[in-house]
Amino acid sequence: MERIIGREREIEKLQEYADSEKAEFIALYGRRRVGKTFLVRSFFKDKFDFYATGIIDGSMAEQMEAFHLALCRFGYKGVKADTWMQAFGQLADLLETKNRRRSGRLVVFIDELPCFDTTRSGFLHALDHFWNSRASWMSNIFLVICGSATSWMIKNIVNNKAGLHKRTTHNIHLRPFTLHQTELYFQYHKFRWPRITILQMYMILGGVPYYLSMIDPKKNLPDNVDSLFFAEDAELKGEYRRLFSSLFKNADLYMDILRVLSTRKYGYTRKEIAEALKIADNGHLCTMMEDLEYCDFVRRYNNGAAKNNGIYQLMDFYTQFFYAFCTRSITDEHYWRNHLGTPEQNTWYGLTFEKVCMWHVRQIVHGLHFDTIAHEYYSWRSKECQPMTQIDMIIDRADGIATICEMKYSKDDYSINENEYRKLIRRLESFEKETRRKGGTQISIVTTYALRDNMYAEISPNHITMEQLFEQV
Repeated sequence: MERIIGREREIEKLQEYADSEKAEFIALYGRRRVGKTFLVRSFFKDKFDFYATGIIDGSMAEQMEAFHLALCRFGYKGVKADTWMQAFGQLADLLETKNRRRSGRLVVFIDELPCFDTTRSGFLHALDHFWNSRASWMSNIFLVICGSATSWMIKNIVNNKAGLHKRTTHNIHLRPFTLHQTELYFQYHKFRWPRITILQMYMILGGVPYYLSMIDPKKNLPDNVDSLFFAEDAELKGEYRRLFSSLFKNADLYMDILRVLSTRKYGYTRKEIAEALKIADNGHLCTMMEDLEYCDFVRRYNNGAAKNNGIYQLMDFYTQFFYAFCTRSITDEHYWRNHLGTPEQNTWYGLTFEKVCMWHVRQIVHGLHFDTIAHEYYSWRSKECQPMTQIDMIIDRADGIATICEMKYSKDDYSINENEYRKLIRRLESFEKETRRKGGTQISIVTTYALRDNMYAEISPNHITMEQLFEQV
């Protein structure tokens, strides 16, 4: 199989757990297309004592059939079970037989686990009984369960309050690549792209390995984007609906929520989302917002350090690009190439760069040398100022100093002029006045390239560039 790229920390964890001398129950979760199955299969080199995968939208009968066929493939000789309790009993019998014949780890991998849990099937109770009464007694068992329905995995496995409560020994949340990991991926596949091009592609696809695998190193960025999104047979043309249909049963409402979030850079409160969609602001909406947050599509931030109702902001780059450009009736198969350098495209890059920075807050903290001091980071939206002021990232240090990070995308060195300087001063003063801060406040500019040294550059004594965003932290 292809070598694993950019997952060193996850590999170290899996190796640490595999080297333990006790039974291990690992829950691996993360959004669809992020490479969960590839990671497990590559780590174990496809050497499993049992491997089964659920069928998306399959009935209970189909799921039971898939599980039975997997049992047969790995040595089971008996009849098909009628219930999940029986099926897991058969699995336990198979593993115990294998265990008597040899030493070493017994590796069990159940992929797309949420698919198996059809309505009133009793799957979760059977899984709990299997682990608690038989599997956990085998000190050499290594059970890995995996699922793209991240919200289901968190609610039913990681945070389960019933039978599976605290059954897993370790949990791994596999997230999209950072810029550093994306660069490693491109280098491995022999792309000869500068960092600004990698950054631009990241702003379109995010760090989702499956999408990155579709990029052709022989083509430049505009031609790749056109091939993926705007060509007649574009590979990602129907991906958006497929993606959400595989994650959520009522996919249309989830997509409606993201469509609303895509229209406002600063995000919406839950109440504002309900009003925009003309639906009730109730527990069901709360659950859907949690689902989207668990799947790394949105982030919820508090307006400052104090807790409140929260503001939801779209953070998935592919989704943002889809709603910005792919919901229109565009017939130009070379749309992205033909719009290079236009105000529309440049504005979109500028807005999306801010979200790239928020996704790489650890790199910014490291670049500002705040690692060694306790700190919190948050976003802030004014309640009193007119026009409204929004600050996407504030790093609040334990010594009372708050750093306002201002993100500025540019294809060259960035220069602060007098007008921009005054805007920054007003923003800083609004924040200090409305929050009644007692400590000091400073500004740090985050740019793609350098900050030009002129009379206004003094407002940012420390600034971060794209180079720091690409660092491994």
